[in-house]
Amino acid sequence: MAEPRRVELTESQTSRASRAYWDSAAKEYLAEHGEFLGDDRFVWCPEGVDEEHARLLGPVRGKRVLEVGCGGAQCARWLVGQGADVVAFDISVEQLRIARQLDARTGTAVRTVAADATAVPYRDAAFDIVCSAFGALPFVSDAGTALREIARTLKPGGLLVFSVTHPIRWSMPDDPTPAGLRITHSYFDRTPYVEVDGAGTPVYAEHHRTTGDWIRALTAAGFVVDDLLEPEWPAGHDLVWGGWGPDRGRLVPGTAIWSAHKDQVSADADEDRN
Repeated sequence: MAEPRRVELTESQTSRASRAYWDSAAKEYLAEHGEFLGDDRFVWCPEGVDEEHARLLGPVRGKRVLEVGCGGAQCARWLVGQGADVVAFDISVEQLRIARQLDARTGTAVRTVAADATAVPYRDAAFDIVCSAFGALPFVSDAGTALREIARTLKPGGLLVFSVTHPIRWSMPDDPTPAGLRITHSYFDRTPYVEVDGAGTPVYAEHHRTTGDWIRALTAAGFVVDDLLEPEWPAGHDLVWGGWGPDRGRLVPGTAIWSAHKDQVSADADEDRN
């Protein structure tokens, strides 16, 4: 059984841990959460924010869209159904194998590749929209590099929307019951949460960033922050997913959904330097 720790990791250690974890957990993850996620829905978070109704990406028909950390590509598949031109990537080959199975089951195919978010394998200014629903960005050591890579692939003015664990949740135990409504860890401690195997090798890694950290990382990468959605737990929604659930979700946010666009001024400056 993996042992949890708070230890610093390099980017390469983080990447290896993420690849190992999602390769090993892909089938179990789908079995546990597949009914809620659907095969071709775009669900942003355990609170159930659905792009079908939320429209955080705006009109997507005819737009070129990249999904970062796509997992089984459920979100990308929904986008294809809306008329978008979509490509997606994930660090886990096993997740992409599941994506192929879901392609066959739904009859909607998504173009996917295996890649790391710190080295996005697409050309400059290739996309109108980049999106990520709990994919990749919480699982990289250097969020700044990942965001700069995303900015590079976006057209000037292009939209980025992504969801991550709400930063305040990092100060609380991973317990969705009322007992989890307590502060047990410093909000300001950025040491990642890591699980190691019996040999001490990291097999899971997730990185904490404060709200201010995300704002600074986004602006440094050339983005203008447009909105931060902190979804409230909806009435009648009784899902429990890890640390998410109705008891705690009614009182404190569990998810942060960031919306930003690539700054035209920064894009023009980059073009002048090139």
